[in-house]
Amino acid sequence: MAIEEGKAAPAFSFENADGENISLKGLRGQDVIVYFYPKDDTPGCTKEACGFRDMWKQIQKIGAVVLGVSPDDTASHRKFAAKYKLPFPLLSDPDKKVMQKYGAWGEKTLYGKKTTGVIRSTVWIGPDGKVRKHWKRVAKAADHPEKVLQALKSG
Repeated sequence: MAIEEGKAAPAFSFENADGENISLKGLRGQDVIVYFYPKDDTPGCTKEACGFRDMWKQIQKIGAVVLGVSPDDTASHRKFAAKYKLPFPLLSDPDKKVMQKYGAWGEKTLYGKKTTGVIRSTVWIGPDGKVRKHWKRVAKAADHPEKVLQALKSG
């Protein structure tokens, strides 16, 4: 299933690092930013996560929720979140099923070489559960959170 703006976002349900269930259905009525990233505590992923952290208050004022998703386990997420004081949930998708539904797992080019892995991407899901915007391949992780915030502000 391809992600399409204006269409319903694929359902998901994850257990966060504290053992609480987080599902798209449970977030209905809110703007949800789901960003997919390759690995905790790596340079690009850290810059992106810290960017969302630094804009957290502005994102909250808009009424949006941020969720980070990677294949890392919950122990890795807890450590990463604590180290950088990340105020939003990091969710584990070790079997990459949700990533596949969202187009965040597949073939990509890394340092000029084709490989299969996590495709850094972000999906903005509106309060109605429909995809508002899909950033299919995020090139500059450090600049991306600002672009997401601007999109949220412009509605």
